[in-house]
Parts: sequence; structure tokens; C-alpha cells
Amino acid sequence: MRLNVHEQGTGDRTALLIHGGMSDHRTWHAVTDHLAGLGYRVLAPDLRGHGASPRGAYRPELLADDLVESLPAGADLAVGHSLGGLALAHAVGRLRPARAVYSDPGFMLGNVPTTATPAMARMAATATAESVRAMNPRWSEADVAAELAGFALFDPEFFTALPAFPQDYLPAAAEVPSLVQLADPSLCLTADDAARLKEAGFEIRTVPGAGHCVHRDDPAGFLASLDGWI
Repeated sequence: MRLNVHEQGTGDRTALLIHGGMSDHRTWHAVTDHLAGLGYRVLAPDLRGHGASPRGAYRPELLADDLVESLPAGADLAVGHSLGGLALAHAVGRLRPARAVYSDPGFMLGNVPTTATPAMARMAATATAESVRAMNPRWSEADVAAELAGFALFDPEFFTALPAFPQDYLPAAAEVPSLVQLADPSLCLTADDAARLKEAGFEIRTVPGAGHCVHRDDPAGFLASLDGWI
């Protein structure tokens, strides 16, 4: 499936930014601006079922296939958040970026409470600017607007497929130099999971006090934790 891909910047380095569930490329607006200012050409797709991309069957390997179909191989940097981190992990061996960053990735969905999926469905269906601000008091107004826009375009059928996603998907090895950036606490990964990833060759960094959407909860902390990676 060919995805809708937002492009910004004209630099000679390429960065791929892959959003999490219920969002679209707009969730990366501040990171996109920053990377473009550093001389990156930034490509930020909407995953299938999200944003302006087509709908279809929903499985991690299909999300990964879409990334391979829609994005260039050999980028200087690829960043995947949450569900986007899971999709990137399935695609990284074919995309072969020089560096990969997994921001609080959905590698262990089995750690997420079973009540979370229906709660997320209700949140997406009923969200208002006031409710988004109340849940995320550290977010900018641009982040609030991006969240509402993502909810409006998200295919709720995605939730039907979500329980069939791998509940335990810790990559066996880092196929390219890779960083796992953790929220504090992480939504999906325990300390034991992080230790297993470290043994598998991943660097682990935590952004203190940041929630699951690290790049929106603490933009400065998100970027600081990527020192040496961007």
C-alpha cells in the first residue's frame, strides 16, 4: 500500500518519522521542524488506517510492508513511536537506515492492561480540545490540534485487529545501530524487557518524567535523549 507521506526540508540527510496509533504525521510537527532546521529532509508517513492513507487489513507485517513500499531505503535516521516503533522493527531489515530510534515502542503489548483498548476507542470517539488538554497538560496547542485531527481521520476498525497483534515482540537483535527511548514509566516495556533489549544490542535511554508520547510531553527531553543519534 502506498502511504500518504508528508515531506519537509531540503537537506542532504534523510530522516523517517513514524507515528503511533490513532495519530498521523502531524504528531511530529515540532520534531519535523527541528530536524529540517538541522539539514534533514524529513519524511513522515501516515500509517494505513491513519491520516490520509488508505484503509485495509491491519497486521504489523502489513504496516511494515507499507513503510518499505512508501519510504526510501538507506535513510540517515528512522524514528518510530509506539505502534510506529513496532512497524519500524518489522521493516528495519529492509529499510536499512543508518540509525534507528524506537520511542517507547509497542514491543510488549501484552504488558498493556486489557481495558486500555476500549478506553482508547472511547477517547478517540469523544475527544474535545478540553479533554485532550486535561489529559495532557504539558502539550502545546499545536499538539492538541494534531491529536484531534488524528482522531478524526483514524479508522476505528483498527481496534478490532489490535488484539491479534504480537503481544510479545522484542527484537532478537539490533539489525542497525538502535536506540530504545523509554518514557518514565514506559507504557509497554518493563525493566526486564529493557534489560533484554540491552543484551540484544540496543542502547537504552529514559526521559525522566515523560509520558508515553515523549516527543509531546517533553520535546526538549526527547531531543536531548537523542544526543549522538541526530
